[in-house]
Amino acid sequence: MSNSITALVWDDVLAGYRFGAEHPLNPRRLEITLDLIRRLGLVGNGHRPMVRPEPATDADLLRVHAPEFIDAVKRASAGDRSPELGRFGLGTEDVPLVAGMHEAACLAVGATLKAAELVMSGRARRAYSMAGGLHHARRAEAAGFCVYNDLAVAAHWMKEVHGARVMYIDIDAHHGDGVQWLFYEDPEVLTVSFHESGTYLFPGTGYIDEVGQGDGHGFAVNVPLDAHTEDASYRAAFEELVPALADAFRPDVILYQAGCDAHAVDPLTHLRCTTGLYHELTRVVVEVAERHCQGRVVATGGGGYAIYEVVPRAWTLVWAALCGAHPPDELPAEWLQAMRLEHGRELPCCLRDAPGDYPASPRRASVDETNERTVAAVRSRVLPLLTGWHLGF
Repeated sequence: MSNSITALVWDDVLAGYRFGAEHPLNPRRLEITLDLIRRLGLVGNGHRPMVRPEPATDADLLRVHAPEFIDAVKRASAGDRSPELGRFGLGTEDVPLVAGMHEAACLAVGATLKAAELVMSGRARRAYSMAGGLHHARRAEAAGFCVYNDLAVAAHWMKEVHGARVMYIDIDAHHGDGVQWLFYEDPEVLTVSFHESGTYLFPGTGYIDEVGQGDGHGFAVNVPLDAHTEDASYRAAFEELVPALADAFRPDVILYQAGCDAHAVDPLTHLRCTTGLYHELTRVVVEVAERHCQGRVVATGGGGYAIYEVVPRAWTLVWAALCGAHPPDELPAEWLQAMRLEHGRELPCCLRDAPGDYPASPRRASVDETNERTVAAVRSRVLPLLTGWHLGF
């Protein structure tokens, strides 16, 4: 395996995954993030190549999706607007019917699959599919802005083709429910989701008692964080659990969903994190991968709806951590001016939010205590199950 290559999987066509001008999932966030990464000189050389994906095939999709669901998406993509599509989660406010949706979703899946192929073949140590991370789609249902589940397709491919034990780590503010349910009985895929509690946020799942079933009992881990969780509490939970879970599971590869909607100004969530957290969490993921699986990380984007204020900075920091790069904190003046003109508002001038940009929550003490209790409960509930699995009981 290359000791230095980190690949960014991208094609401009990926910006075609859109549901309309007013839909929260705006692919413009991808384009301006890539522009920032380029202006900082973080991609395009021999050690950080940009690799073009190919669309996923039906055979790829069938690894995790039902044939009747794929057929329904194809019909919607071609202009079918029949009410019957609703039973597949199509035609909802979250997943409207749009022309070409099958083709756009297939390319997003193909991008994450390409990232997995690069890493598992040894052509790259890590790879980043920024347009991926569509973690809500289920076997026969689109949901939460997600048509097909690129993460599940990639996890299944790595498991089946390479015999890999896959540790899936999800830091999106929304529970990674689709990936969890698709592998809920599978002991070869450990799903670990850090998210805002389902008490407050879609999809209303991801409680600590969701631990897998059958052969997969103990292989689903959920860390529901209290609303208004800030960096320190989030980081403490992550640093306590992720290395310990990896020690117990012993993954061959880490699949990492780096949604950035836990930020304090994200319009759809209630957490209070800053951009710097995304660099810190990604560094933990990289360190765990170096210790357990020769550095193999397949990373994706995910949620993130403050498309000018947060997403470009957070995902540039994710990419920098994956590469081991140390970009200047100050944003390029030309890029910043262009984004201010496009957005029509002032924007932060640095990659990392400054201390004091967001006042501490008045609930900080109680939030921190709630999260500490959650972490302790997760440790006592899940780690013995994983440890027992390795010991054969």
